[in-house]
Amino acid sequence: MTFAQSAAIKNLYRTVSDTYETKADSMTNAFIESFMIKSKGIFNDRYQTYAYNAYWTQAHAIDVVIYGYERHKDINKTLANTYLKYIKLWYKNKANNYAGASASNTTTPNISTDYKMFENPYTDDMCWITLTLLHIGEATGTKAYTTVARQVFDNYIIKRAKEDEETGGLWLPWNTDAGSGPNACTQSPATLIAAKLYQKLGTAKYLEYAKKLYAYTSKKIVKSDGRVEEPPLTYTQGTFGEACRVLYHVTDESATIKNKYKTLAYTYLNYAFTSGRCTNGQNILRHEGTSGDQSIFKAVLIPYAVNYVLDDDMPATNRTSLCKLIQKNTTTMWKNLDLSHYPIVFCNYDWTKPYTGADKDASMGAMCSGASLMENSARMCKAIVDRYNQELEDGIDEMKNEELKIKNDNAAYDLAGRQIVNSKSSNRKLRSGIYIISGRKVFVR
Repeated sequence: MTFAQSAAIKNLYRTVSDTYETKADSMTNAFIESFMIKSKGIFNDRYQTYAYNAYWTQAHAIDVVIYGYERHKDINKTLANTYLKYIKLWYKNKANNYAGASASNTTTPNISTDYKMFENPYTDDMCWITLTLLHIGEATGTKAYTTVARQVFDNYIIKRAKEDEETGGLWLPWNTDAGSGPNACTQSPATLIAAKLYQKLGTAKYLEYAKKLYAYTSKKIVKSDGRVEEPPLTYTQGTFGEACRVLYHVTDESATIKNKYKTLAYTYLNYAFTSGRCTNGQNILRHEGTSGDQSIFKAVLIPYAVNYVLDDDMPATNRTSLCKLIQKNTTTMWKNLDLSHYPIVFCNYDWTKPYTGADKDASMGAMCSGASLMENSARMCKAIVDRYNQELEDGIDEMKNEELKIKNDNAAYDLAGRQIVNSKSSNRKLRSGIYIISGRKVFVR
């Protein structure tokens, strides 16, 4: 039985696909209306409150819009073009990069090595922005965004790397200040960037960077019980899990090491959804703090968990488990939204409770986490439904009901093995559904 035909996914297919997509449309629109500065494509830190230094969070805010664009670009071009306009404005305005005030206003990527676009004293900030640039390139099919992502990595991020003799790995200072050391929120996205650049460009140095960044992180930062860092936070759990998943696909190492990457990808993601450190004890991702940084952490985890669910090379049991956990969080978050003032909507830091604070205190990060959850749940459901339908087309002989008659020697059974039509029921028509006839699946319209 394939993943898309499992009982859990069939249930998802029957009940929530259209609902998730509709709710995602509402949530992304509310996110834009409540927090985006539409003339710039960047987001306020709080409701109607601009923060000049809100930079890394802009990566995850526009990611929600990018996922919306990807869902709609082939079915609703008007809405997709609106989202694309915001994405281009985000790029043009350098994602609110307060360290790049001298940047030009052009939307054409600068290919020189001394350009002022997305570079920043904070290495981790650049890493998150670079991942989003790669996402824009993937979504739009525009190579220029990948080129800029590569430039930021080559000219600024990896140039700060230090060799570690003990591990044979690389570590990155999180800041250009003297004495700044490595941390999980720099190492994790940097490892993922390097792996993705190799996946896209095939240039060997990026795979070597990825393996060395991974080596340091796994030996010096990750804990033995599945924590990526202490304290364990959802965004680094998700990002390092995604780095392991991509490394599984791209590495030139042995099958043993490849399978280790596969195992660890699930370990880090599953920890985020099941440990009492990252959840409320009932598999709902916890309240991680009220700052703009803390409240956006869950928005980073969710897309990577969905990527794992949709990866055919990952174990089906693990994918189904994560799928159910994502669904549970989505249902809980949506149930506790106050939609009475739509399209102005605020998501709480704690998905088990509605937001009851003042409008001026509503957090973009918290809303981004909720919008990311709903947008990526819709992405997950749509992909599963598409695969389910494709399996029907590939594996089932379709016949029009009026043309199908059961012969005396041709009994029909439902998928539970119960006989619906016996061999003596001559010329009897079947209701629409899936049956087993003469050992074959038959889809009756």
